[in-house]
Amino acid sequence: MTAYEDLERLFERRALLSEARGLLYWDRATMMPAGAAEGRAEQIAALAVLTQDMLTGPEVADLLDAAEAAAEAGGLDDWRAANLREMRRDWRYATAVPSSLVAAIERAGSASEMVWREARPGNDFARQRPYLEEVLRLTREIADCRAQAFGCAPYDALLDGYEAGLTAATVDAVFDDLADFLPGFLDDVLARQAAAGPPLRPAGPFEIAAQRRLATDLMTALGFDFAHGRLDVSAHPFTGGVPDDVRITTRYTTDDFTSALMGVLHETGHALYERGLPAAWRRQPVGAAGGMLLHESQSLLIEMQVCRGGAFLAHALPLMAAAFDGDGPAWDRGNILRLYQRVERGLVRVDADEVTYPLHIILRYRLERALLSGDLPVADLPGAWNDGMADLLGVRPPDDRDGCLQDIHWMDGAIGYFPTYTLGAMAAAQLYAAAVAQSPDIVTGIAA
Repeated sequence: MTAYEDLERLFERRALLSEARGLLYWDRATMMPAGAAEGRAEQIAALAVLTQDMLTGPEVADLLDAAEAAAEAGGLDDWRAANLREMRRDWRYATAVPSSLVAAIERAGSASEMVWREARPGNDFARQRPYLEEVLRLTREIADCRAQAFGCAPYDALLDGYEAGLTAATVDAVFDDLADFLPGFLDDVLARQAAAGPPLRPAGPFEIAAQRRLATDLMTALGFDFAHGRLDVSAHPFTGGVPDDVRITTRYTTDDFTSALMGVLHETGHALYERGLPAAWRRQPVGAAGGMLLHESQSLLIEMQVCRGGAFLAHALPLMAAAFDGDGPAWDRGNILRLYQRVERGLVRVDADEVTYPLHIILRYRLERALLSGDLPVADLPGAWNDGMADLLGVRPPDDRDGCLQDIHWMDGAIGYFPTYTLGAMAAAQLYAAAVAQSPDIVTGIAA
């Protein structure tokens, strides 16, 4: 057991450093003054390299070999054997990419994100372009390193980093089917909605303080523990922190309270998953999240399956009306439900409904593969984005702010992440259907 126990201690120390890095990311996105960006990038890069180097020494390979020999002889129980498999996976990733490249992508991603915060509201793709090009260049190098080490295609190497075993061939089979089906289905849905007439929209403005109070009330109802987490504001909603200190963010607009609220509920699903990870295996690889497909399934389980349903509105609508002094036909439960479940050809992914959302993801999937391969120069991204939106969703963005600049993912180098959103949405629908079939009183419990 000695080799395995040494590995457990090593991975615990490594996880602690990764937790510190995660909180530095959160601070950068929420509270850090802009002038601290360069220093913060160096701090994060140093921690990234340190956690990388902890696994790349020859002694770690020897420990893994010895522990695996013990496991083959029956010396490890199921949990430890699974933990050892995840340790080997982490080691493969660490040894595939040089530390200099790890530091470089952290610095480039930080610089790109800071520029994006001004380039997006300023609709200034020209300013963002050289930073995105640098991030893409480094991401391509990382993908090539992993591909050579793992014996796979570069894009598959990136996909595998977000969801173990996921390949472009698998994604293509699902997404091609959806791309064939959804446009016609979207037309049918829109025709049916039009025949029913438009729902009424509650009149704003919606005070941000009231939106936050409503969000925290519903987070609490869903089981979020504010003794172990926070809600803050950032340019792009996300969940960060660590399982004992989960940090989630949203962004508000006074024109529509549902955009921020659904973002909060989505991130609360992520937070509940993080808090629910097995405490006995905290800071060990087997106790970490099981890939982003599963993570996104849990956020979308809460947002789409639970919180866009009539049962949830039975609980939430009185709170909504009280928060904004809502009264009259626009606040009728049936009307609000129609608004909640309304399908529209929208420009912005994070505000999309369940029918159009996969089309937003398919577009990003196709574009990021073309960007990574070099078939699509970054300079041509805005035009390709707009053409893709017109083809898949029947709308053309009037500007880059709500076009190719709307997401933070590529600016940070998160290429290969987007497919897990739609695959996670499909998993969420299946999980919820199975759960309700097994325990029909779940719906009654949500209403209560």
